[in-house]
Amino acid sequence: MLKQLANRLVSAVPVLFGVLLLGFLLMQLIPGDVARVIAGPTATQDVVDAIRRDLGLDRSLPVQFAAYLGRVLQGDLGVSMINNVPVASELAGALWPTAELVIACLVWAVPAGIGLGALAAMNRGGWIDRAIIALSVIGLSTPVFFFALVLMIYLGYYWQLFPFLGRAGPIWTLEGLNGIVLPALTLGLSFIGPVARMTRTASLEVMSADHVRTARAKGLRERTVMLKHVLRNALIPVVTLVGLQAGFLLGGAVVTETIFSWPGVGRMAVGAILARDMPLAQGAILALAIAFIAINLLVDLAYAVLDPRVNRA
Repeated sequence: MLKQLANRLVSAVPVLFGVLLLGFLLMQLIPGDVARVIAGPTATQDVVDAIRRDLGLDRSLPVQFAAYLGRVLQGDLGVSMINNVPVASELAGALWPTAELVIACLVWAVPAGIGLGALAAMNRGGWIDRAIIALSVIGLSTPVFFFALVLMIYLGYYWQLFPFLGRAGPIWTLEGLNGIVLPALTLGLSFIGPVARMTRTASLEVMSADHVRTARAKGLRERTVMLKHVLRNALIPVVTLVGLQAGFLLGGAVVTETIFSWPGVGRMAVGAILARDMPLAQGAILALAIAFIAINLLVDLAYAVLDPRVNRA
């Protein structure tokens, strides 16, 4: 297992290099002049040219990227061009709110999706099964921003059950827990559908296996058969799906954070791109890429727990 994790870490190096290169090139396509933004609208051209030289923007793109890559390898993500604050400090303040949002989403969406999928498999062909499939398709097809707006209007504005702008505090406080409800619900409603459908499909395949028929022949209750003999084997493709959907989850977090003014990495990345703050935007993109790789490493560890044969492979 350790060898597999080491191989994954080695294979992540070219992925991170590609992310750095793609993020750098995409930032060059954004219209606007960073030096002009920093200097202000009334600055003369000489001042703008001096700022461009200080920032190294007058050099060729390969030279700029090589310099940026060298700084990243040394752990230096640069300084925000707009705020004049180290990018690492900005990321340190935004990573935990994003982690709170993703964890709060997974805590309720994954168990709910697994439960709905198992319930649909137990009632295959019935109205419960059809209703769960229909709800899963609706959740999968509906944009994240639509869920956000509906929850914000009704639960936040009309009924005033939960706050819907900003982060009230850490998640372990009552104010923070109350403030994360609507963003976590928004993100989870789009995530629960694929989990439910995959759980249903995998459970139906396992339910026809020999060991499941043997368990039923012993007189075990259907709930016991489902929990101990079906779901344990059916969860392996579900865990794979969760890992593959990590990119979607982080992408959805960007939209959710922007709508709810949640001070996370996604909202910071959007603001940095709009302001053409290249170091901050590239640092945020790098942080999201590392988070995606870390989630996939956790998926590999979950394989070993669910299927001991992975350790012997």
